[in-house]
Amino acid sequence: MRRMRNVKIVATLGPASSDYEMIRKLFEAGADVFRLNMSHGAHEDIRARHQIIRQIEADTGRPIAILADLQGPKLRVGTFANDSEELEEGASFRLDLSDAPGDATRVQLPHPEIFAALEAGASLLINDGKIRLKVEACGKDFADCTVTVGGTISNRKGVNVPDVVLPLAALSQKDRKDLEFVCELGVDWLALSFVQRPEDVIEARALANGRAAILAKIEKPAAVQVYDSILAVADGIMVARGDLGVELPVHAVPPIQKRLIRKARAAAKPVIVATQMLESMIESPVPTRAEVSDVATAIYEGADAIMLSAESAAGSYPIEAVTTMNNVAISVESDSTYRDVIEASRKVVRTSVADGIVAAAREIAESADIKAICCFSQSGTTVSLVARERPRVPIIGLTPLVGTARRLCLTWGTHCVITEEQDRFKGAVISAVRAAREQGFATEKEHIVVTAGVPFNVPGTTNILRVAPCDERLIHRAEAE
Repeated sequence: MRRMRNVKIVATLGPASSDYEMIRKLFEAGADVFRLNMSHGAHEDIRARHQIIRQIEADTGRPIAILADLQGPKLRVGTFANDSEELEEGASFRLDLSDAPGDATRVQLPHPEIFAALEAGASLLINDGKIRLKVEACGKDFADCTVTVGGTISNRKGVNVPDVVLPLAALSQKDRKDLEFVCELGVDWLALSFVQRPEDVIEARALANGRAAILAKIEKPAAVQVYDSILAVADGIMVARGDLGVELPVHAVPPIQKRLIRKARAAAKPVIVATQMLESMIESPVPTRAEVSDVATAIYEGADAIMLSAESAAGSYPIEAVTTMNNVAISVESDSTYRDVIEASRKVVRTSVADGIVAAAREIAESADIKAICCFSQSGTTVSLVARERPRVPIIGLTPLVGTARRLCLTWGTHCVITEEQDRFKGAVISAVRAAREQGFATEKEHIVVTAGVPFNVPGTTNILRVAPCDERLIHRAEAE
């Protein structure tokens, strides 16, 4: 099952997409990665969906990536005696640790760590920023505020604190239990919420202990400020625009999105653009023109993947949402402007032999009649380096490791094939040309480029490149000569 596009599609599973028939239809419509949202669903539900995905993988013969998205700490106000109150602009309002029911003048904020970090002048956002408070004075158990944007405040609404780095770990106790559960289950990627610093990613990596790759969600201003350090220790990035748009001015998010994508691409690490991409399709079979343009923009920027959340998890039209994304991607990538933009944004990186090999592979593939670049890889690093080049021809990732094949389902332009281990380059070339023919990328009369590392089965040794005919007789003849 060959995709006719390079960008990958991540589809979130939920009540609208929880049985074999629906999940398989989503895969056939174009989903490459399935997201399990740990904020919703008991472990039994998560296990059942995981088993269904693996069954579809076995039935179709294609590797599928599973992404478990950890909830992260949830900061919420307490409850109100009347369930809700109206806050007027300019009014005074206190947040404190008292568990007494709230009223129009105060409410509990059961998070002493927030009070410990607050300073006068800081902003507090409630209910996704619909209510905004300015801190006038604060102590270890209170914050006296002025309402700068009023509205209805009700029980247990979420709180965002954009101006300060909170002394909170990215992993709550629930997250730690969830992390262990999904790692034992066998997911391929872990998305880490509430990342504020690189140490958050390092902690999650230690707990995962190699069982899953770590994707850092960039959803807080503090993470944007130290993005380079977070990118250095993460395996991938998610641009979580929903929370970024709450904690930052909405007009600041598009340039940040572009910057985060380009840096992730330069680092050869996959980047997902997420949140509200086809939001109207939760209730409508047709998206808005603005949403289609939004999806197209992420593709033009060179994102590895675009993500559906509630659209596929709880919406009325999950298959239509995936189909729409697939069609938009094919249309955008067929546009000559797409190649102009992608190539103009290519950052030249030449610091190792592997960098030189993959750059040469792209240049040869684009200057001759080459049908695919085939990469043998244990860890997936070579494939990621080739994907960073954003070549005009497909990338075939060949690996004997099913875990590597699944993780690479998130990487731009990559078609993964699980193959036998090789100990000689000739055997690798023959496996590559067979895969290219069998998967429909080339005919016997055409050529591919093959990259690998010698000695084989040692990660990070990419050092050899060959232009190979897809006619095996010519390969044997050349070896004999």
